[in-house]
Amino acid sequence: EMQLVESGGGLVQAGGSLRLSCAASGFTSDGYVIGWFRQAPGKEREGVSCIDSDGPTYFQDSVKGRFTISSDKARNTVYLQMNSLKPEDTAVYYCSAEWAFCSGASRDIEVWGQGTQVTVSS
Repeated sequence: EMQLVESGGGLVQAGGSLRLSCAASGFTSDGYVIGWFRQAPGKEREGVSCIDSDGPTYFQDSVKGRFTISSDKARNTVYLQMNSLKPEDTAVYYCSAEWAFCSGASRDIEVWGQGTQVTVSS
């Protein structure tokens, strides 16, 4: 069974940093790409970042220059380093897996993690 397990969320003051981790297991093919979505209260889930063979993609202009996605293939783990956090980054962050390339679209996601809460206080 393919699984994604997130960790690293929490409460942080504006301007602070958090690093989210997504540990993948049960994937029998290297064809899946891992990314991050987030969902704030009352809003739709949106793609944040993804990493594939072409490198990283950031879907939201608001996170460019502040968030960095990286992967450790030996550990089957993808990280999202979030710096200079803002209250508007508050959301549940979900790790995601889709086939072949990063689309940033929820409908293309085949596997979701359980989500981790990120709360940024002002």
